[in-house]
Amino acid sequence: MRRETLARGEPVTATPPENPAKPKISERSLIWMMALLMALNAFGIDSILPALDNLAGTLGAEGNSRQFVVGAYLIAAGFGALVPGSFADRFGRRPVLFAGLGVYIALSIACSLAQDFTTLVVLRAIQGFGAAAIIALPPAIIRDRVGGDKMARMMSLIFVIFLIVPAIAPTIGQGILELAGNWRWIFAAMAAAGTVMAVWVYTRLPETLDDEDRVPIRLPVIVRNMRHSVTLRETIGYTLGSALVFGGLFGFINSSQQLIGEAFGAGELFPMIFAMCAGAMAISNWSNSRIVERYGARRVSHAALFVFIAVSSAQLWFANQPDESLWTFVPLMAANMALLGFIGANFGSIAMEPFKHIAGAASSAQSFLRLTTGAGLGALIGFLYDGTARPLATALLITAVVSLTFVLFSERGELFGAPRPEDVEDGV
Repeated sequence: MRRETLARGEPVTATPPENPAKPKISERSLIWMMALLMALNAFGIDSILPALDNLAGTLGAEGNSRQFVVGAYLIAAGFGALVPGSFADRFGRRPVLFAGLGVYIALSIACSLAQDFTTLVVLRAIQGFGAAAIIALPPAIIRDRVGGDKMARMMSLIFVIFLIVPAIAPTIGQGILELAGNWRWIFAAMAAAGTVMAVWVYTRLPETLDDEDRVPIRLPVIVRNMRHSVTLRETIGYTLGSALVFGGLFGFINSSQQLIGEAFGAGELFPMIFAMCAGAMAISNWSNSRIVERYGARRVSHAALFVFIAVSSAQLWFANQPDESLWTFVPLMAANMALLGFIGANFGSIAMEPFKHIAGAASSAQSFLRLTTGAGLGALIGFLYDGTARPLATALLITAVVSLTFVLFSERGELFGAPRPEDVEDGV
């Protein structure tokens, strides 16, 4: 046993777990696995987007309320993210991942059987809450192995693969809808995808939590560890900053089907346009993985945030023109999503730097803040949809400026810091 000091001096005695033969996994396989685990959530959100009209007609949802199928999942996932990290710090990453996958599969099946809109929204909220482990734990698993700019590189590669799914998910959903003629089969496809991932994780993922880093389930310790991971000045600005800019992204996801189909009259092009925007984000994440260890996560993400503000300003100007067209909206939206590829993985990695020995709790607490703030903003932006791109463009600019303010707070007014060491000791 090893006595570890966490949570400002709280002594913790680690309990040795069972020690079965561990499977081995390469870095490349780990990146693919973590990416596709996170992509289950993207598939659970984006594949249903082309079917919202069909779903609303079947279950009697009116107006913007159809967006609750997406918003309920995202908001509940944010609150659910508080739960898995501490359990994963005690029992290991694998069992908590299996619990999350089980909820994802079971609730996908339940959603496919829903008979009214209210029931579907409630089931989606339960699904998001229970499946939060497959959002919160991949960063902790990566942090178990690496830190600093190397973690930023790996997370960027994860996002490259992860973003393939939202790029193609609407097309898959549209294809299922056309072949089966019923939105319920999209949820059945979610259950099938979750089952495949559960089998892969069971057979190939080793336990990445070191035996000596296991932390007992003691509420005071959990609360102090989580509080520290979201109040440390060096990281809180990055957690809140990423929550805000991704709130704008969630706002686009919530209103994208109506915005492209109604405001611009290009509903038949929706899957292709959505794929273009997600593809731009995937390309930028790949680019980030190639440069971040050379230039540092701070330099790359700070520069991207300033460009994001400039592009958002142009987007707002065009949105206020009476003749804005799809061909001005899409390039600017794709550019902003590309810039998020240089912001998201880097902000997240910087925020996780000091918390190697409590990575589960830190990932949970930070995911909670990011998801609840981002999903809440996204739901608000979607609800404010008025038949134009103005609410979205306004939100993108405001959230980016406030995000810069938070980053300045964390960095004490000094931006574009040099690359950091590969690994940083736990600062708790």
